[in-house]
This record gives sequence, structure tokens and C-alpha cells, in this order.
Amino acid sequence: MRTSLNAARRRRELAEVAERTVDLLVVGGGVTGAGVALDAATRGLDVCLVEAHDLAFGTSRFSSKLVHGGLRYLAHGELGLAHESAVERGVLMTRTAPHLVRALPQLVPLHGKRHDPLVAAGLRAGDLLRRVAGTPSRVLPGPRRVPAAEALALVPGLRAADLRGGLLGFDGQLVDDARLVVALARTAAGHGARVLTRAEVTALHGRSADVVDRLTGESLTIRARAVVNAAGVWAGRLVDVRLRPSRGSHLVVSAGTAGVVGTALTVPVPGERNRFVLVLPQRDGKVHIGLTDEPVSGPVPDVPEVPPSDVDFLLSVASSVLERPLTPADVLGAYAGLRPLPDTGDGPSADLSRRHAVLTADGVTTVVGGKLTTYRRMAEDAVDATGLTTTPCRTRSAPLVGAGPARGPADLVARYGAEAADVAEVGEFAWAVRHEGALDTADVLDRRTRIGLVPAERAAALAEARAVVERELAALA
Repeated sequence: MRTSLNAARRRRELAEVAERTVDLLVVGGGVTGAGVALDAATRGLDVCLVEAHDLAFGTSRFSSKLVHGGLRYLAHGELGLAHESAVERGVLMTRTAPHLVRALPQLVPLHGKRHDPLVAAGLRAGDLLRRVAGTPSRVLPGPRRVPAAEALALVPGLRAADLRGGLLGFDGQLVDDARLVVALARTAAGHGARVLTRAEVTALHGRSADVVDRLTGESLTIRARAVVNAAGVWAGRLVDVRLRPSRGSHLVVSAGTAGVVGTALTVPVPGERNRFVLVLPQRDGKVHIGLTDEPVSGPVPDVPEVPPSDVDFLLSVASSVLERPLTPADVLGAYAGLRPLPDTGDGPSADLSRRHAVLTADGVTTVVGGKLTTYRRMAEDAVDATGLTTTPCRTRSAPLVGAGPARGPADLVARYGAEAADVAEVGEFAWAVRHEGALDTADVLDRRTRIGLVPAERAAALAEARAVVERELAALA
């Protein structure tokens, strides 16, 4: 199929770009880079995306997997950013990726004499944004206050003592962030974009890039009329851009252990205003607890680690509203992502704006900042900034791979949409290699299926994944 990414297509297209000048070279295979490639390809441009590792290798697979409506930005007085987030959430949920995003109920528990008029007002303001953005209530219901009995029914693990009820709101949740990136890349490929992973850019020269094929060690030069640097927190390695990386850590625990199944918890951090820890139920029976916002200095690692201090902080805040306190022994896995925040001056990283920035220097357009929810708008602005085309953006209504009527096993429908029945026929591991660009077992386990979020489950699946990957790659050779 035209949207398929695999080793054979990679070899062919890598040879093609070495012999021609493309319109646009995109550096970075995260949500922003994939979004840029799709935006440009749908406008009729000849596009090549290169990624040093794999699709969604970096921050894009380490998010909270939420499609935010901008409530946090309202609290910081960034009305424009909040509106932008609400609009983009609506685009994802109703037009481009309804198969990948669901409405997530979120409960702010009220214990003792605690009262949250600001949170309640924020939820009402967020609902107003939803309506202004045009997202119907059947997609995202409005907020309301619930009594203690209903709060316990929604979240059985809540501490019952002195529980007076809760504030219930709704936001968007991705079935998986990495799956969104893969869908974007494949949709871009369907429009003619070349998507090349394991292709590391070692230097940018305005209208060309020095690239190393990490599978063969061979070097090549890719020439382009324009270049977009969408390398995220690593963008500064290629151009002179000042960033202040911020670490967002998450813990993975069993939903049964936490007592959190279908409704998420929003837990205020004691002693701070407008800062919360989220306890987010997943479809696989796990709960992800996040998130921190800590500045990171020094060299940027490929895969950040979660320090013990983050583990203690997240467990402590989450446990403050649970009947059964969580301990480090309950943690099945942990992950951290680094946000590429523009350095705008002094102040804690938590206070830095999440508005994206598009910068042009030495012929290279760099896009940094922002967040997963607004990737589409970031991509639109970046492509506009290149000056390559006057054709307007078309991604607001362009459905991603998998959108549309679906049949097949429910768990596969939730992750693959309209392709679920086809995935069921061949298996997820084989599908990842044949159609989603997976080149090794790590691609399959850590970014296509996300089994790797729990190390014990990854170890159990490793032998089967290796056997399938070797068989499928041999067939594509």
C-alpha cells in the first residue's frame, strides 16, 4: 500500500534523494517533524524527512498522551495559546484522528474542607473554550461537580475518609503518542513524502545536509530548496538556538493497584497553585502517573532517565488522595521526556510559555517549543516560514491513516482504527515491519506496540519479536 513504510522502501528512497534536490528537507521524526512532512506533502511539495533513530524516538513517545484543551494556559493568562490548544484538540478528535483520541474523564477529588473555586472556574472556562472551538458536547461533555458516592464509583481507589465529592471534567487522551507519530509519517508517505529513519544529519548547510546512513555507515548529501529543523530538544546541535530543556517524568503502575480504571485523577500539588499530578488510566490495564517539570542542564541524552527524586515526588502526591498509598515496589516502569522549551529568560521551567517558536537563521527554519496537541499548527507555521509555496495548509481536514469505519478486535480497533482487521491477519509485530517502518526489535517493542514501557513485559516478548523481525526483514531484502 502507498502508505507503507518498510526497509525496502527506505533503501529505494535513500538512493533517490542522493541523486536529486527535494523541495523540503525535514530533520526530526517526532510529532513536529512528521507533522511538517505531512503539511508540506499535502501542499504538493517534494518532501524528505530524515530521523537519526526511529519515528517517535524522542520526546514524542514520552508524553502524558493527553490532547489538552488549554486549561493550564488559561491559568497562566495565555488565552491565545489556550484557544489554539482547544481548536487543535477538536481537529484531532473530530476530523483527523478520531480513531486515536478518546474523551477522558478527569476527577479533581475534594477531601476535608478543601475547596477549589479556581479549579471549578477553570473547568467552566475550559468548557467555554471547547464551545468556541466548535467541539460538540457529545465528543467532550461539560464539567460538573459530583457527590462522594459518584466520585468513589468513578475512581474506586480514592480515599473514602473525609471525601466530599469531586470536580469532573473531560479532556482528550491519545491511545498512544507514538502511534500518532507513525500515523502522521505514514500519511505523509501516502502523499509522496520520503520518510527515512536511521539517517543522521551531522551538519546543515542551509540548502543541504550531510547525512550518515546508520545502518550501513555510508555518507551522503541531501540537497533541498529549504530545510526545517524539527529535532526537538536536540535542535541546538544543528543550529544556534537557545533551549531550556525541561524533564517530564512518568511512572507506570497497575490500574488495579492504584484503583484507577476509567477516570483519571487530577491531584493538586500541596503548597503550589496551578500545578497538578495526573493519574492517567490506559487501555492496557496500566496507569501512568505524571508529571514533573524539572530543568535539565548539561548534554542532552538520547533517552533520559527518571531520577529517584521524581519517583518519590509523583508517588507522594498521587498517594495523598488514594486509599492505598503507592510505594516504589508498585512501579512497573518509568519514562521521561525532555521538552524543547525556548530560553526566554530567567524563571522556573514550569513558568515558561508552551507557545512554539519558528526561527530562521542561515537558511534553516527551526521550530521548537509547543506541545503535542498543537503539532499541526506548528507544522503549518514552519512550512509557511520556508516560503516554498503559497498553497494554503490542508491538514485541518486531512484524515490520518486508520481514520474511518473500523472492524476487528476491539483492542486493535482502538490502536489501528480502520486497519485493525488487516493487523489481526498478520500480527502486530509483522505489521510494524511491513507497514510502519520498524527496522529492529526496539522499534517494534518500544515505539510501535509500547510493550517496552514495562521492562518485565518487554523481556517476555523479546524472543518472539526478534524472530518475527528477522523473518520479515529477510522477506523485504
